[in-house]
Amino acid sequence: MPLTVSVVVPVYNEEGAAVQVATEIAEAFTAVFGADGFEIVMVDDRSTDNSYARLLETKTLVPQLRVLRHEKNSGKSAAIRSGVFAARSGIIVTVDGDGQNPPADAARMASILDKAGPEVGLVAGQRQNRQDTASKKWASRWANGIRKSLLNDNCDDTACGLKAIRRDVFLRLPFFDQLHRYLPALVNREGYRTLIEPVGDRLRTTGQSKYTNIGRLAVALSDLPGVMWLNSRLRKPGKVSEG
Repeated sequence: MPLTVSVVVPVYNEEGAAVQVATEIAEAFTAVFGADGFEIVMVDDRSTDNSYARLLETKTLVPQLRVLRHEKNSGKSAAIRSGVFAARSGIIVTVDGDGQNPPADAARMASILDKAGPEVGLVAGQRQNRQDTASKKWASRWANGIRKSLLNDNCDDTACGLKAIRRDVFLRLPFFDQLHRYLPALVNREGYRTLIEPVGDRLRTTGQSKYTNIGRLAVALSDLPGVMWLNSRLRKPGKVSEG
């Protein structure tokens, strides 16, 4: 079976979860795409713990695993971008490195995008029964409500780490920090459809969240005016033909 999917996993200080994430992804995607139908690109964003060393050790257990490492810590969106640049297939699935995203949902979303028409550029996960504190869920709901009303992206949970996107569509998008939070709006801006798919959410069992609730709100909304500006400045040429 030809390589169909590249699973991109940003990792920062997740030594307790990274190995399990890699092995679970391998099991879930082998069941759907076969052992040769996918690759796993885990990008260590210059972790200060043993995440990178653990991932290198895992390559002997998971032959589909590739491990990249940033020279400097650059954030989740930069890690995803590095993984997409390195990817060898036309469909990208992003999975968080903390173990909260069920890999079986990721494989299902990849299959949905693989079978969808070319007008569909993104399948975005929407978490059901979120395993977070009440304050974290409130902050997320508040930020999502503001973003959705201003960008009209029809997505209630853009912070969900599970997304399946066509590689060529991703490469069309303008890059900035926190890009991953605005993928539905930017994909729609390029003229592609976004499908929303319900996914599970698991308790974090190791490590800790990278944001406080106030910090999460700040990063979620700081780029909103810029994305609104990008949308307002787009001029679409319509169908492009060659004579």
